[in-house]
Amino acid sequence: MPPAPTPPCAAPEHALSRRILVSGGSGYIAGFLIRQLVAEGWTVHTTVRSLAREAAVRELLAVDNTRLEFFAADLLHDAGWAEAVAGCSHVAHLASPLPMGVPRHADELIVPARDGALRALRAARDAGVRRFVMTSSVAAVAYGRGRGEHHFTEADWTPADYPGATPYIRSKAIAERAARDWVAREGGGLEFCSINPSVVLGPVWGRDYSASVIIVKKLLQGALPALPDIGFGVVDVRDVADLHVRTLNAPGMAGERFIASGPFMKLRDIAAVLRHHLGAEARRVPTRGVPDLLVRLAALFNPLAGAVVGELGSVRHQDASHARAVLGWVPRPVDESIVDAARSLLALGIVKP
Repeated sequence: MPPAPTPPCAAPEHALSRRILVSGGSGYIAGFLIRQLVAEGWTVHTTVRSLAREAAVRELLAVDNTRLEFFAADLLHDAGWAEAVAGCSHVAHLASPLPMGVPRHADELIVPARDGALRALRAARDAGVRRFVMTSSVAAVAYGRGRGEHHFTEADWTPADYPGATPYIRSKAIAERAARDWVAREGGGLEFCSINPSVVLGPVWGRDYSASVIIVKKLLQGALPALPDIGFGVVDVRDVADLHVRTLNAPGMAGERFIASGPFMKLRDIAAVLRHHLGAEARRVPTRGVPDLLVRLAALFNPLAGAVVGELGSVRHQDASHARAVLGWVPRPVDESIVDAARSLLALGIVKP
């Protein structure tokens, strides 16, 4: 486990009276964030699309229920957002579509991501919220450059219309730009900042987990017969939640943007970590690579293969030094995140040993 959080993350005395809306309360990152906020004395409002999920989410979170209130609100509709944010001084907007596959039309992701962020922003401004932290993605920062080795900071943006951009990548770039443009025009005194995580791994609590964890699941199951030449920055869900709390507590966050990423790892590197730490439990993890040509041929028939063709041979170093310098954020070793994801999938029976 990492050392105890350093002072920038510690809740100030007046946090005991603070109230925050965390949108998308059933989500992977949101669960860890809500747990940390409640432990630090915040009262949390959270949204779910249907209150039928409230009991199950409460049971999963296992926090002080007197500090957690649920509201029904959907990214595509205005109803519920004003009630959810009423009385809150802060908003952490995590709700955004993250598909398990490739949608038939890009607007299935773009519209809820963009319009949902704007709905949450309008409700926050109208309720007198002081700070709005939006969970974006490195998909809005570090894609579209093609083969070769590239280095990215918060100053970089993914071109939303580059050839081969997947609906998910487009949705994250469009939604964050739309949010920033809206705040500049209409935000008034609302402080806005964004957090841009890479692929988020770490322990899972149940069968409702992030699509990013499917990478580890498929490797453990041997669902990938060979490894294409693609990769991702990797970051731990617990560290992403911690970075959110730091941005909520620190002064002077207006306009800030923070990459949340550890090292860039090819699929073959992630596979090697699993085999090294899990032994026989990783016996189905593939060891062979697959030529780029075969991936390109598969892309003609398989949308999932088509989604990765543009990143073959690309190495994207996403520099998180800004979060380290400004907020004292120190992520844990990436092997821990990968192995904890795998062991929890095995322990829960999501992957059979």
